[in-house]
Amino acid sequence: MRNKGLIITLTVLISALCLYFLSLTLVSRGVQRDAARYASRSGQINEKSRQHYLDSVWRAPVFGPLTYKDVRQSELGLGLDLNGGMHLTMEVSPVEIVRAMSGNSKDPVFNKALAQAQELRKTNTSTPFTTLFAQSFQQVAPNDKLARIFANTINKGAIDINASNDKVISEINKQVEESIGRSFNILRNRIDKFGTSQPNIQRVKGTGRIQIELPGVDNPDRVRKLVQSQAKLEFWEVWRQDEFAPYLNQLAQVLNAQEAAATKPATAAATTDTTTTAAAATAGDSSSLASQLAKKDTKTAAKTDSASQKNVLASLFTMPGKLGVNLRDTARMNAVLRSPETRSVLPSNLTFLWAAKPEAISGQEYLELYPIRKSTTTEAPIGGEVISDAKGDFDGVSGRAEVSMQMNPTGARKWQRLTAANIGRQIAIVLDDYVYSAPVVQSEIAGGSSSISGNFQIEEAQDLANTLKAGKLPAPTRIVEEAVVGPSLGREATNQGLFSVIGGLGIIMLFMAVYYGRAGLVADAVLLFNLFLIMGVLANFQFALTLPGIAGLLLVIAASVDANVLIFERIREELDHGLQPTDAINKGYSRATTAIFDSNVTQLIIAVILGFFGTGPVQNFAITLGIGVFTSFLSAVYVSRLIIERMVKNNSAKSLSFSTPLSNNLFKNINLDIVGKRKIAYTFSTIFIVIGFVLMYIQGGPNLGVDFRGGREYIVNFSKPVVASDVRDLLTQDYFGGAGTEVKTFGAENRLRITTGYMAADESVDADKQVEAAMFKGLNSKYSSLNPTKVSSSKVGATIADDIKRTSVLSLGLTLLAIFVYVLFRFEKWQYSMAAVVALFHDALLVIACFPIARVFGLNYEMDQVFVAAVLTTIGFSMNDTIVIYDRIREYLRENKNLTFAQVVNPALNSTFSRTMITFTTVFLVMVVLYVFGGETLRSFSFAMILGIIFGTYSSLYIAAPLILDTYGRKEKERLNTSEAGSPKLNTAAQA
Repeated sequence: MRNKGLIITLTVLISALCLYFLSLTLVSRGVQRDAARYASRSGQINEKSRQHYLDSVWRAPVFGPLTYKDVRQSELGLGLDLNGGMHLTMEVSPVEIVRAMSGNSKDPVFNKALAQAQELRKTNTSTPFTTLFAQSFQQVAPNDKLARIFANTINKGAIDINASNDKVISEINKQVEESIGRSFNILRNRIDKFGTSQPNIQRVKGTGRIQIELPGVDNPDRVRKLVQSQAKLEFWEVWRQDEFAPYLNQLAQVLNAQEAAATKPATAAATTDTTTTAAAATAGDSSSLASQLAKKDTKTAAKTDSASQKNVLASLFTMPGKLGVNLRDTARMNAVLRSPETRSVLPSNLTFLWAAKPEAISGQEYLELYPIRKSTTTEAPIGGEVISDAKGDFDGVSGRAEVSMQMNPTGARKWQRLTAANIGRQIAIVLDDYVYSAPVVQSEIAGGSSSISGNFQIEEAQDLANTLKAGKLPAPTRIVEEAVVGPSLGREATNQGLFSVIGGLGIIMLFMAVYYGRAGLVADAVLLFNLFLIMGVLANFQFALTLPGIAGLLLVIAASVDANVLIFERIREELDHGLQPTDAINKGYSRATTAIFDSNVTQLIIAVILGFFGTGPVQNFAITLGIGVFTSFLSAVYVSRLIIERMVKNNSAKSLSFSTPLSNNLFKNINLDIVGKRKIAYTFSTIFIVIGFVLMYIQGGPNLGVDFRGGREYIVNFSKPVVASDVRDLLTQDYFGGAGTEVKTFGAENRLRITTGYMAADESVDADKQVEAAMFKGLNSKYSSLNPTKVSSSKVGATIADDIKRTSVLSLGLTLLAIFVYVLFRFEKWQYSMAAVVALFHDALLVIACFPIARVFGLNYEMDQVFVAAVLTTIGFSMNDTIVIYDRIREYLRENKNLTFAQVVNPALNSTFSRTMITFTTVFLVMVVLYVFGGETLRSFSFAMILGIIFGTYSSLYIAAPLILDTYGRKEKERLNTSEAGSPKLNTAAQA
């Protein structure tokens, strides 16, 4: 073997690195076990005590000079599906960026084009918003110029009044891209300070989306608030009550008059004076508001109901001692504040803002309103950009949580001037248009120190401080995809993944030992080494291990065995031809390496495409698969050869067996007329695919998962088994408004997966809460005694679902194109590429057709992103088999130049038949283990893989090579003017 020294050195270095990082993982797990023991009381773990222990050792050395913090950041982490946690996909709103660049223009043409672009975006999710806006503007005003709107002080130096529309759109695109980049950095800074271990945040290529993964998170609401807060911090002056009272009094008169006009004239006239008096009391000293309202309520108790209903403002301002409303009346109050009457009465520099959190008084919750004095420029006297530092802490006097802030020199000067001008008055500290506190200034404040106090916990104060330090988002963000996995479901998935790996590994190792004897034991040792390398590389690059990653791991193990099978089968052939063991080993490795290389390249192509276009679980699968390509090639081709050559050198060649009594005569003297049955195969495949797609049409289309159609999905546990169809009927008819809903058992008889399209178009947090509330209202109406409990949830917005469908189709197309190009490069004839791609597309169609057929027999599996990964992996498996056959055909043609393709195709298929069947058996058994033990999450994947392995093996034998015969092979025969019956036959002994 050439470069043996280099290979040994490289292997040792990689092994040392893998050992080091896996050691860190073991140390981290040990610290966590110590923390669990410390916090255990009577068999129960106190979470606060456990966290206290981990905090105490966070900066303490636990592995040489490395602290627990260092170790924790470098360990092999577990993904959300194994550890529990939260996955989010955020989308930065380009609409707000365009609006801001226009200076919040009121131009009717601009706003009409903006609104039209927003509507177009709903049905053109793959088109950039700026392109849709440019098209809409052109339609609304064909002869107008965008520069008229965007040539302003905001874009000074970038856009001038003579700029073309293309130039303006180019600058908008630049600003949108920069805003997404700033949003990414700000969110990353917020997440880094959140406190979770190994958070993952990345941009989704080609979109304005940002993906966030937070393993171990158990407070989703806190995360949503953290990532969606724009952090627009402002300091505003507050109107005194005697200053805004006349306006409220005037507004009360207008509203009461309007209310009175809708009732009987006599009743209206009798109540106007009373209402005005109440409004005046409201506008006066707020400390007396409660007594005034109490007095009014005492009097109005004796009056008619119609009269009491006309006290509009007084009936809303019910907060004792302050200007505020009951929490249940905030929607009514918002309607009043947004009404044209209110806007016509209140001055333009008076705006009411709500407090950030309600206040509990006498068993009722109230929300305070603050009268904010806006400036003529609509910009606050001081903004959040002046904050240089912020931290959450406890106030030394009150003991309540607060956020202390320090301003930069510019901010300190502004803060000093603002406080000096407002002594004895309130200054409101406003974050994202909510008032967190409004302290009364006692004296001029120098030095730039300030604080935010409010009714919040220390965690909220710390999150707020982190948000302020990270900075203001340049544009609002919204959650378009979300998944929350509970810790109990994560532990169950971990056990299932562990069983899958142990089962799959055990079956393969046993098979190799039984089939190949001592050489099989070498393959087993190499297999374990390959597994060690993969885990070490994952830890080295801080990739988290997920359930799809475990599926990829099992597939890599099977592929690694395939390489060993290919090598050992070639060695057995050379031994049968009479070569000495040393020569047979050298020749076997030499001849098998080319096919192994080509097979690995096709696998790598698939891994790269899946990694580039896939998201979440598919990406994790692709990462594991991609790493496995390199480690498998290193271990199977080089490490196994080093071991076998060492055994031969130590005079163990005679005892080094490549077969056992069970396998000695297996697959010997195979002489099947495979090509002769190709027309039967063509007919069978065509009929099967047609039946599948007809059934799919009858069933109403493919059974798409939530990530392809959009909607929400919940995993719900019950204390006892329930009938899924009953739950579906109950929720669909009475609580989800007839929207499409699927309910089926998920891993256990007492666990259901509920998927619904109810309110799928509304991606807001409020809609999430409404759908979940509707679901539990329905479940509790009939199953409250069974204690329905949510253990996992996910949401996919309609726009991202469309993108996932588009990228899935694109992934399949690019995979087939890349394989076509590579096969053409390696085999130099387009017929080989064409036949390979047709066979692979045929495999994909057969797998897809099987799903509606399976539904007929009660196996109802969804087609989702993981299903697409399975189809592409099937293509890779089938391509591996096809490459091996192509390689053998090419070899026979090169060494038997007097023979035609038609004469060598059957011998090539028969000579590789043993490798084909052994690889099929090992991979099939691994996928069966995954299907049985992998859990419900991977059931669709493993089912598709089992089908794909069967069809991939079938197509590599009966479709790919026969198609070449029907194109290139026939023409070659006519050109050479030879007949299959009278031409020379292949002499396989010559290959020895």
